[in-house]
Order: sequence, then structure tokens, then C-alpha cells
Amino acid sequence: MSDLSAFKITQRWPAQHPDRIQLYSLPTPNGVKVSIMLEETGLAYEPHLIDIGANETWGPEYLSLNPNGKIPAIIDPDGPGGKPLGLFESGAILVYLAEKTGKFLPADPAARYETLQWVMFQMAAIGPMFGQLGFFHRFAGKDYEDKRPRDRYVAESKRLLGVLEDRLATRAWIMGDDYTIADIATLGWVRNLVGFYGAGELVDWASLKHVPRWLEAGLARPAVQRGLEIPKRPA
Repeated sequence: MSDLSAFKITQRWPAQHPDRIQLYSLPTPNGVKVSIMLEETGLAYEPHLIDIGANETWGPEYLSLNPNGKIPAIIDPDGPGGKPLGLFESGAILVYLAEKTGKFLPADPAARYETLQWVMFQMAAIGPMFGQLGFFHRFAGKDYEDKRPRDRYVAESKRLLGVLEDRLATRAWIMGDDYTIADIATLGWVRNLVGFYGAGELVDWASLKHVPRWLEAGLARPAVQRGLEIPKRPA
């Protein structure tokens, strides 16, 4: 039986199955990257719902695992060398799980780095820009009289969708025929932009052909459908 007592976070969210990967998350665009990956790989894991609305990520237990106070984070009881490993940052977790399982990240070095560049594209551009657009369109920022901040993120989000549209014009998935962590990283954010954020009209979603096709194909995957609901929000 794995001993995770060295991780302070387990005092607040005890592990019922300490031999499984412990997932601390919420089904947000960043959170579902990891739950989808876990579902796709078939790794055994135990999800813990972290209520960001109640500021649970800023408590000492959560900060002991992720000092940046964001979801998701994991503990793998069977990390490198068989020792437990705590890890935060969704992109880093995706790479780690891909390398652990040998899935969704090409073995060929050139294709591997090409995949990683598209993961970084999501992490550095799509996530931050789409998130800001969501704030200024749906949340508190929508009440600002000055629409220049919103329009800035609208323009940049449209540009980024154009980059993705061009990439997918001749490919089923971001890396071609193979579904990878680049797709897993990006699906939830594009879904949120036109769904939860309701920004489809702003970014001229109707003019796109390849991104909607890719999104539909991704959302049709059973593991994606399951991962989008994990951890389960309270009723």
C-alpha cells in the first residue's frame, strides 16, 4: 500500500485508494485536460473536487502541492523510480502521463517536439487569451463600459483560431492522423469559448470549417465525454 502521508494535501483530501493517481481538479478547460488524459490512458486514479469558488486552492494544504494555487494537480504514488511524485501545471502533467504510458506523444523525436510546440501554443496563447475573452464577455468584465479590453482579446482569439484553422485544413488532428496531447490540451478551451463563454459570434465561429469539425470529432470520443465531467460537480 502506498504511503502518501508526506503530502500535506492528503490531510484535507484523504486518499481512499492511495495506490492510484490522486487528481485534484475541477472540470474547467485546464482541469479537464488531465481527467481526459487519465480516461484516455486507462490509468487508475482517484479524483478530488477542488472548489475554486470557495478558494480551496489558497489553503495551506493545496498550496503545499501547488504553490501557484491553481488546478489541476496530481500525486502519482508510482512515480519515477517507484517513488511518489507530486506535479502541477496541466501541460507538464500531460507530458508526464504521456511518457509514463507511452501514449498520445510520438516516440519519433522530431514529431515529439512538434507535438510539444502545439501543447505550448495552447498553454501560452489559446488558454490565456480565451480565458481573458471569457472574463470580458461573460463575467465581471462584461460590465466595463470601455470595450477596448474585450475587443483586444476578441481580435487575438480570432487570430489564434485562424492559426488552428490553417493547421487543421489538411489534418484530422493537430498532428495529422494521430490524436495526441496537443488535441487533449486544446479541446476544452475551444469548447468553452463557443459554449460556456458564448463568444462564438464575437470570434466569427460560423466562418470556420476545420476547427468545428475537429472539435466535434474530439467531443465524440468516449474518454473525452467522461473526462469533461470529472471530478463531478455537486448537484
